[in-house]
Amino acid sequence: MSLTFYTNPMSRGRIARWMLEETGAAYETRYLRYGPEMSSADYTAVNPMRKVPAIVHDGKVLTECAAICLYLADAFPKADLAPPLDARADYYRWMLFAAGPWEAASTNRSLNVEVSPETSGMVGYGDFDRTLDALLSAVPDEGYLLGPKFSALDVYMGSQISWGSQFGSIPKTLRVEAYLERLQSRRGYIRASELDDAAMATYGPAG
Repeated sequence: MSLTFYTNPMSRGRIARWMLEETGAAYETRYLRYGPEMSSADYTAVNPMRKVPAIVHDGKVLTECAAICLYLADAFPKADLAPPLDARADYYRWMLFAAGPWEAASTNRSLNVEVSPETSGMVGYGDFDRTLDALLSAVPDEGYLLGPKFSALDVYMGSQISWGSQFGSIPKTLRVEAYLERLQSRRGYIRASELDDAAMATYGPAG
């Protein structure tokens, strides 16, 4: 079994790193700097978008963080990071909500792109406030997004909630902060953060 992880510590690769640490799988990390390294012919052959993260597992290429999280949960079932097949409705719903409507709405908000009421029907998320309300409705009072068990959904959507809270697109309510404390106390999260923080000196903006 071979598993190679392409990333930069200042990227969404932090999500994939956390997911990898939760699986307990052995993997090789290849850091790429922004610019020529991500645009090299070798890496473009892995990901034509010339972005990180990406993983290559036994010759299979995965890009896009949500896809990586879904794939790794299935590829390493002993980690128990996905619900049973007959209980995945909310799992798929919220994973793709975070990857689609929330990602688009929060990115547009950060770029000061406002959708008018007249054109809201043309975008998948409608408007920012509606999307935020939907996301907040999924944050649990206790436990995790799917109930008492942690899952790959908490890695992906939890990361989106963490970043949104950090950068101001998601309010820091008591419920949000308590949920994030539960996530960030996990050994997988702590280990992933330590690895990426240590790499910042070499591969971050000043590296």
